[in-house]
Formats: sequence, structure tokens, C-alpha cells
Amino acid sequence: MKLRQKIKKLLKIIGPGVITGAADDDPSGIATYTQAGARFGYGQLWTVIFILPLLTAVQEACARIGAVTGQGLAAVIKKHYSRKILSSAVVLILIANTINIGADIGAMAEAARLIIPLNFTVLALAFTGLILILEIFLSYKVYAKILKWSALSLIAYPLTVFLVREPWLELLKATFSPHLEFNFSFLFIIVGVLGTTISPYMFFWQASEEVEEEKSHHLFNHGRPKLSQKFMHNLRLDNFLGMLFSQIAAWCIIVVAGTVLHNNGIVDVKTAADAARALEPLVNTFPNAGLWAKVIFAFGIVGLGLLSVPILSASASYAVSEAFSWREGLNLKFKKAHGFYGVITVATIIGLMINYIGIDPIKALIFTAVINGVVAVPLLFLINKIASDQKIMGQHKSGRLSRIFLWLTFIIMFLSSLAMFMALSRG
Repeated sequence: MKLRQKIKKLLKIIGPGVITGAADDDPSGIATYTQAGARFGYGQLWTVIFILPLLTAVQEACARIGAVTGQGLAAVIKKHYSRKILSSAVVLILIANTINIGADIGAMAEAARLIIPLNFTVLALAFTGLILILEIFLSYKVYAKILKWSALSLIAYPLTVFLVREPWLELLKATFSPHLEFNFSFLFIIVGVLGTTISPYMFFWQASEEVEEEKSHHLFNHGRPKLSQKFMHNLRLDNFLGMLFSQIAAWCIIVVAGTVLHNNGIVDVKTAADAARALEPLVNTFPNAGLWAKVIFAFGIVGLGLLSVPILSASASYAVSEAFSWREGLNLKFKKAHGFYGVITVATIIGLMINYIGIDPIKALIFTAVINGVVAVPLLFLINKIASDQKIMGQHKSGRLSRIFLWLTFIIMFLSSLAMFMALSRG
């Protein structure tokens, strides 16, 4: 009974942090981690453990900003900073998210083609229509509850880790011993890993969803949230669990790709079928193991895409709506928030159109991760400034440890992006 009560208590705590963590392993994340493992084996495995405290600190700061101010990130920037800074932040998130939406929709269609013999265009249009209908006409809380279970498809990677003979001492060393190569290919994937893990859309999404959470629990008093110590404790726990889950999945994806693909001579993931081969050991005792691997892979990509694309479009729409003081929120019906849902629709449709400029869906996912890594840099600077501001955050401003990790994240992502561009310029 005590165990059951603890589980029920934990399930009540689960909220925006866990949903954000699940969405972090979106199709772009799966493709980038798979490419990292295929190309460099276990050489980039250390990034997972290295990124965890940075990711946790950034998302905790974003969640805290939303919870304390009762506003999304764009609204806070609008209130306390110049219009030029606000415009820059909104444009950056719009560009990054729209490209990410396009890459995710393309990946969903490409993955679905592994098991459904339909044209790419038909599948891409079908997924786009389904996402828009569900996001606009269904409560996101209901939608998220349904789709949270799709994140369970990521369990396929931890299962594969334990089904394959792994060099555990080598894995342990690679996890805690950083390995660096100063060439464009290595740095490109490093920036991609950072960008797909610490993504701009997550900053805006989690801040706004904490506000939605407060509204649903009627925590507003005279326009300001009334926060208890218990609420802030649960916020941090929810955030940590989400980020931990996300990074465990990332570690397993890199390990599986390193063992199954890299160690067998497959060092470049060009198609969805290549990526799906990483899961073949999970079903190699069944007839048609390759087909079952494709089914599991396709289910994961489609399910996580259905979860992440609405988050991408909604986080962009929160930013635009807050900038223009439109009514916003997934708790509102379409007729009460035309502008908010209009941005969601336009961003999703433009994202769909990106798939027809001739970029391979799997490569597009990795390029998207790199774009996110570059775009995140100026946004991280703003988040650090806001979270540490006494006037904005009051007693909930960032403590010393939070500030250290936030500045460390900013510096690392800035230097990684700079090193990548320098390596590119040298050819």
C-alpha cells in the first residue's frame, strides 16, 4: 500500500517537466544520437552525462521564470527588455521551431513508409492534418496524456543495450572520460547533440506550461501566482525526472548505434531504414527481424513526432502571442484565440513545405539539431539574466549553483558553435 501511495504521489507530480523531457527525444534527437553513435562509436557518449546538469539547470530556470512571473518567456522579455531584444528572441524561436517542425514531419513520413506502402507526400500531409486537428480541437492535457505513452517506445533502446554483448568497461570509461576531435565532422555532431538536447523550443514551452499548470490549479491571486514551498519542490522534481529520463534514453541510443552500427561498419545513417537497423538485435529471435525493427522504430518516430510537433508549434505561438499581447493558451478554444492557433497552423504548414526543397529527411533532422545549438546561445544569455534578476524573480532568483551552471551552459554552447564554424572555414 505504501509503495502504491508513493507511485500515485509521484504520478501527480509529473507534469510539464516530464512532458518536455519526453519531447526532447523527438525525431531530431533520435536521428542525431544515432548518427553520433554510428559515426564515432562511443566517442561522444560522455556528452550525455556532461549535459545532464546543464540541461536540468536551464529547464529549471525556465520553469521557475514561468511559475514565479505567471508569464511565458516572451511576455517577461517584453515587460523588462527592449522591443529589439524581444523581436530578436521571437524571430529566433520562430525560425528554429519552423525548421524543426518540417524536419520532424518529414521524418515521421519517412519512418512510416518503412511499414506503410504510401507516397511520402500523402503521409506528410496526413500527419500534418492529424496534428493540427488534434492540437486545435482537442485539449492538450488529453492529447498529452495519450501521447505520453508513445514515449515508452524509447524503452526499445535500453532493452537492446542489455540484449547485445556490450564492452561495459569501455562504455563506463567513454561515459566519464571526455574525448574530443578538432575536426568539422566531430564538432558538427557535438553542436547537434547540444542543440537537440538543450533546444530553444523547450525554453519557451516549459515556461508557458508552468503558467498553464498554475491556471489549472487556480494558483493566481490578484494576477500573480501564489507559490508554496511544496509547489516549487514538485516543480524541481518534475523537471529533474523529465531531464533524467531524456538523458538515459539518449545514452542508450548512442550505445546501441555504436555497438550495432559503428562496430559493424555502418558509420553514416542516410535513411530511416539505416537508423532502424540499430534495433534489429531486439527482435533477432523472430522471423523477419528487420521488419519488426522497422515497426518499432517507425512507431517511436511517429509517436514522438506527434508529441513534439505540437510542442514546437505551440512554443513558437506562445512567443508571438505574448509579444503582441494576443490571448494565448492551449486551454482556450479556437474561437477565443484565433491569433494563437493561427500561428500554430502557419508554422506547421510552412514546416511541411520545407520538405519539398530537396533535403533528405534524416539529414534534415541533424541539421535542425545544429541550428538549435546555434540559436540557443543568445537565448541562454537572456534566460540567465532574467532568472538571476531580483526585480523579476524576487526571492526565487537563481542561487549561486544555478547561475554557475547557466553561465557554463552558455559558454560551452557558444564555444562549441564557434569551434564548428572555425573548423568549417578551414575546410
